[in-house]
Formats: sequence, C-alpha cells, structure tokens
Amino acid sequence: MAVPNYTYFKLKMLGPNGVITIESAYEHSYDCDIECIKYAEAIMEAETLIVNLDQLSSEVPDSKHHAGTFETVEAIKLVPVNPTCPNEQMLRISATLDIK
Repeated sequence: MAVPNYTYFKLKMLGPNGVITIESAYEHSYDCDIECIKYAEAIMEAETLIVNLDQLSSEVPDSKHHAGTFETVEAIKLVPVNPTCPNEQMLRISATLDIK
C-alpha cells in the first residue's frame, strides 16, 4: 500500500502511527540508475560469453590439422641466424613465402 512519487523522489506508506515518508536525492537516484545499468550490461556480456563458449565447444575440429601433425615443404631455403658466421646455425624457411 505504498505510493511512489517519482517527481519528488518520495515514497509514502501507512505506518502504525500515521504516514511514513521516505525521501531520496536526485544524485542518489542517478547513482543507483547507473549502477543498475552497469549490472545489466555485465549480465548481458556474461550471457553472450556463455553462448559463444557453447558455440565453440560444439564445433568439430578439423581432423586433418590438429596438434602433433607437421606437413613438410619441398622448397626450403636455409637462412643463417648470424650473417657474419654463415656456417653456424641456420633457419629453415619456405622458399615459396610471399615477401610480405
């Protein structure tokens, strides 16, 4: 049996000794509204994350490419790690890679 008045930020209700009036300030109301918006955004982000994780877990991994497999490349170029000592350590890179 409460009567809210949003214009004046008051809530009136009957009490044992008469009318009880609860007042608030505009700043407090604004802060509560901002807090509710942040809470709602956090809930939406969490729900979106759960949906994305469910979609990722339902995807079937590609059976051709998985951890532990290695495809050899026919055209390999040997590049020295230290250009001043070309006979020490060498890197093996694909000779068919783009310049980019």
